[in-house]
Amino acid sequence: MKIVTVLGARPQFIKAAPLCKALREAGHQEILVHTGQHYDASMSEVFFREMGIPEPTLNLNVGSGPHGMQTGIMLQKIEQVLVDHKPDWTLVFGDTNSTLAGALAACKLMIPVAHVEAGLRSFNRSMPEEHNRVLTDHCSDLLFCPTETAVKNLHAEGIQKGVHRVGDTMLDAVQAYAPLADQHSRVLETLGLQEKNFYLATIHRPYNTDARENLDRVLQALGSLRRVVVLPLHPRTKARIAQFALPVPRNVTIAAPVGYLDMLRLQKAAKVVLTDSGGVQKEACFLGTPCVTLRSETEWIETVQAGWNRVVGTGSAGVAAAVEAFENHELPPALSGFGDGQATIRIAQLLGTAGPQVRAAAPC
Repeated sequence: MKIVTVLGARPQFIKAAPLCKALREAGHQEILVHTGQHYDASMSEVFFREMGIPEPTLNLNVGSGPHGMQTGIMLQKIEQVLVDHKPDWTLVFGDTNSTLAGALAACKLMIPVAHVEAGLRSFNRSMPEEHNRVLTDHCSDLLFCPTETAVKNLHAEGIQKGVHRVGDTMLDAVQAYAPLADQHSRVLETLGLQEKNFYLATIHRPYNTDARENLDRVLQALGSLRRVVVLPLHPRTKARIAQFALPVPRNVTIAAPVGYLDMLRLQKAAKVVLTDSGGVQKEACFLGTPCVTLRSETEWIETVQAGWNRVVGTGSAGVAAAVEAFENHELPPALSGFGDGQATIRIAQLLGTAGPQVRAAAPC
């Protein structure tokens, strides 16, 4: 079966790595399309190299830009790819502009859509990612859910056909690559860090970075903590700190973006992870490190319910209190509910079982 897989951003590369392997082992023909949404080598090439992802069949080189322009260019270019290759399925991941563009292009051409990580909801419509998730799910024919909560979210919106709880593909990736990170990463030595004696932070969401007062509040919150905070800088965050001429607190160590193996090593070794990333929330908890989410909501409510994640926003008092709570209390039992590390195998099997299809519904 011929599958066009659309990727464009760091989290999608991580989810795709074990799935690309599973698809090939199942005998599927995969055409890998990189939109170029993340084009910096530290946010793209390093993941293909470290995780053994096949070289993209096509790189659309879209680059950055306003949401509408970026999504529109992707839509146009992906549509031509689909016309040229005539796949049986278009496979999209997560909630980026690449996800939505791939789903819309396929839907309008009557090509079935499979969505990996379907059913997530933050219920915050100010997030571009939330719109991308909802629209992609309503365009999709196969919806691969990581958790039971995701299944229930889809059912609440009237989506029941083609919904499968398969587990979380990021758990597959963590289980496959964490041992390699332990063996090969030297990031702790390079940064002069000791196990469980530092915090790790990541910041990249537009509402935390694109307004001066918001980004300053985040940095001040990190500066209020009693340990060293390692902050690998997303290109957007780096640009905004420079643009706004914001001071970086003395306890915050700025680092360049790191590859996947180094990031796993840092997350596992950190005392607490602080982030506005959806994927990092899960990875930290999978690795046994508690997480403080620098947002007002999370799409991964299971991590909060299990006691591994505290959602606190960006105020210094709330951030410091959440970190101290993890410092002073015993950690909860290991996180569950995200599957058994076999999600990618199930997805490959379900695609094979579904086979080539002709969409019965009218185009979106």
